[in-house]
Amino acid sequence: MSKQQEDTKNKSWGGRFSEATDAFVEAFTASVTFDKRLYRHDIQGSLAHAQMLEKVGVLTKDEFLQIQQGLKQVQQEIEAGQFNWSIDLEDVHMNVESRLTALIGSTGKKLHTGRSRNDQVATDMRLFLRDEIDLIAKEIRRLQLGLLDLAEHEAETIMPGFTHLQTAQPVTFGHHLMAWFEMLERDYGRLQDCRKRLNVMPLGAAALAGTTYPIDRAYTAQLLGFDNPSTNSLDSVSDRDFGIEFCAVGSLIMTHLSRFSEELVLWTSAQFNFINLPDRFCTGSSIMPQKKNPDVPELVRGKTGRVNGHLIALLTLMKSQPLAYNKDNQEDKEPLFDTIDTLKGCLRAYADMVPAITPNKEQMREAAMRGYSTATDLADYAVRKGVPFRDAHEIVGKAVAYGISQNKDLSELSLEELQQFSSIIEQDVFDVLTLEGSVNARNHLGGTAPNQVKLAIKTARHLIG
Repeated sequence: MSKQQEDTKNKSWGGRFSEATDAFVEAFTASVTFDKRLYRHDIQGSLAHAQMLEKVGVLTKDEFLQIQQGLKQVQQEIEAGQFNWSIDLEDVHMNVESRLTALIGSTGKKLHTGRSRNDQVATDMRLFLRDEIDLIAKEIRRLQLGLLDLAEHEAETIMPGFTHLQTAQPVTFGHHLMAWFEMLERDYGRLQDCRKRLNVMPLGAAALAGTTYPIDRAYTAQLLGFDNPSTNSLDSVSDRDFGIEFCAVGSLIMTHLSRFSEELVLWTSAQFNFINLPDRFCTGSSIMPQKKNPDVPELVRGKTGRVNGHLIALLTLMKSQPLAYNKDNQEDKEPLFDTIDTLKGCLRAYADMVPAITPNKEQMREAAMRGYSTATDLADYAVRKGVPFRDAHEIVGKAVAYGISQNKDLSELSLEELQQFSSIIEQDVFDVLTLEGSVNARNHLGGTAPNQVKLAIKTARHLIG
């Protein structure tokens, strides 16, 4: 037998081929350099598959025990850094199976009975992503707890609320932080929805049409913790919706973190000076010794584009694929893996950083005073006195224009100055023109009043356990 013929015989599919794969093509088509991180889930799926084969009589008890012990040894070798990954064997599946066969002999070749790498990899990826979702969900909860602790401490700290990045109305810093909490709660819910939909087992679909062996897919699904086996073999091996959906969830999480980042970058600037970030989350300049740069928020903001790109990549990958499996699907892993790694890193950074944020309370309060943030309160005051809202709006607009010309906030105008715009204004107007009066007046569900913020925090703590 020639060297080329020998090379083809070493492939799991080499029987049909008469010449070896071109060396470049072999390297170009191999996936083991990145899919080897699926090894634990590949072995997990193989153990369950072997146990099912023994149950239905395809494997003997002794054969199953040999495979079981061999797979455990393979995993130990991988985790000890003693495993030799080979590009010649293409992927994680064949690397594991080849080593298993080397350890236990021909019995190892029986493991692949009743399955294909097509349903095997689809199963591995679901197992892997399921575990990663659980880890990401824990990091979201850790970040949320940090937000709750900080919001509770700052429930009465007044800052300007913005629309169009212009001072709008006073709010509390705690209320602002609870808005971040709500975004993350939606993210957490989407993650759980994604997890539920992916928790369906493709194993048993084989290459695309199922298998002639008497497999028990419900039993395998039970062993692997899946809710159910999938119901169509063609869809089972070609579906990557679960990866796309996860990346869509990831894009929303990163969008929210990017919005948080934008605010932190603004708030730490000399122009705002609302908050301080600990030095351990910042860096300096190589030329400007005074600089303290908010690198963590900036980098998180930048990584959002990376995750958004992965979502588009996966959508594009799948958009023209006919049923069933195609080699294109090898390109699903690297975007998914990088999305996972990016999410975990960004969430960890935020969960560590948020509890250490300290507000500059006086600077926040002063900023809330500068932007006529109680103008709406004055309009509401006039409405309660019987003035139609549109007329009240005009009255307050004129009062603000006057305040600007005098370089005074509304609360700094005298009663006589305010009464030139409407005779209905009386001494009690100053109860609503203060920042405290403004935030305390929003005393309803979802409002910025400190007692409502505290109630929202209590409800949130109960929600997340």
